[in-house]
Amino acid sequence: MTPPRRSGGDGGPRTPSAPKRSGDGRPGTAPKSKGRGEPTGKAPTARDFRAARAEGRNAERRSADGRSGDGRATEGRGGKPRGAATGAERRLAEKRGTSGGPRPARPAGGQPANSKAGGTVKARDEGPMRVQRALARAGVVSRRGADQAVADGRVQVNGVVATVGQIVDTARDRITLDGTPVETHVTAHRWIVLHKPAAVMTTRKDPQGRTTVFDLVEDVPGLVYVGRLDFMTEGVLLLTTDGTAAHALTHPSREVERTYVATVRGDAVSAVRQAREGVELEDGVVVPRDVQAHPLGARRWAFEITIAEGKTHEVRRICDTLGLEVERLVRTQFGPIRLGHLESGQARALTTAERTVIDALVSAR
Repeated sequence: MTPPRRSGGDGGPRTPSAPKRSGDGRPGTAPKSKGRGEPTGKAPTARDFRAARAEGRNAERRSADGRSGDGRATEGRGGKPRGAATGAERRLAEKRGTSGGPRPARPAGGQPANSKAGGTVKARDEGPMRVQRALARAGVVSRRGADQAVADGRVQVNGVVATVGQIVDTARDRITLDGTPVETHVTAHRWIVLHKPAAVMTTRKDPQGRTTVFDLVEDVPGLVYVGRLDFMTEGVLLLTTDGTAAHALTHPSREVERTYVATVRGDAVSAVRQAREGVELEDGVVVPRDVQAHPLGARRWAFEITIAEGKTHEVRRICDTLGLEVERLVRTQFGPIRLGHLESGQARALTTAERTVIDALVSAR
């Protein structure tokens, strides 16, 4: 008689193994960050897109059993409603810092999301400049306000009323506005990287009282944004007190690359082929530096495009021309600045490498 097979070292019955926790790598489970419990919000990587592609194929096969007679999806296995997010789409959303749930609340009292965020870069010696520009750089008035202040005789240079277009040396001349001295000699510039949420205006003040990007960062005199993002567009936004650098980084001649990931519906495969040949818009033809499409499941695609222009609503217009319906748009990179792990509504300082690349881009002729 064959003796009973021993399951354990003591011959006792085998104890069932502990159930696997979420985030163990199985399809559809939410990945956990190491030792922190919650997933971190970073931009999707090539590995994520490969996982999404595999998950998308599996989702299509699973949903084939749940299609109605006219070919429209109704419910998949387990009663999953049509249009519900797949595991791959959830993972990509988590990588970008959002999971489809409620957006982060605005800090109470209008305080910045992270008042210590930001960094400084040594200012270049720009030499003599117009008095209006010196005032605007100091952050006491806007460029338009500086023009009006000089025209109204409210500005003095070394005790003499300034004239429009007058050239000043900020390191030597004493400039006053309404009798108050203005520190116009700038030795360092502030830089801030912000993850702009959707439904936030990229402007200094909004007449309708909506939240602006300046409500989410530290109140720094002379701070301007580098490259506008649309009201519903999310992603990386650079702000600085260096107006010259801001102009250089957004000027078409510098060809600073911007990468966007759009969640779209439509024939993304054909759209990619067409985009690589160039997309004709009403203000010219756009040829992307790179364009790819990755399936997310539920008939959605991640349409990733890199361009070197900064035309108004450019990516949305490209998608519209290609017949793609945009559900969400995220800018994941601007020049050397990547969105990375930065959470929606939060700000950070520039890294040393980012400062080096920005300085090279600004100094290039």
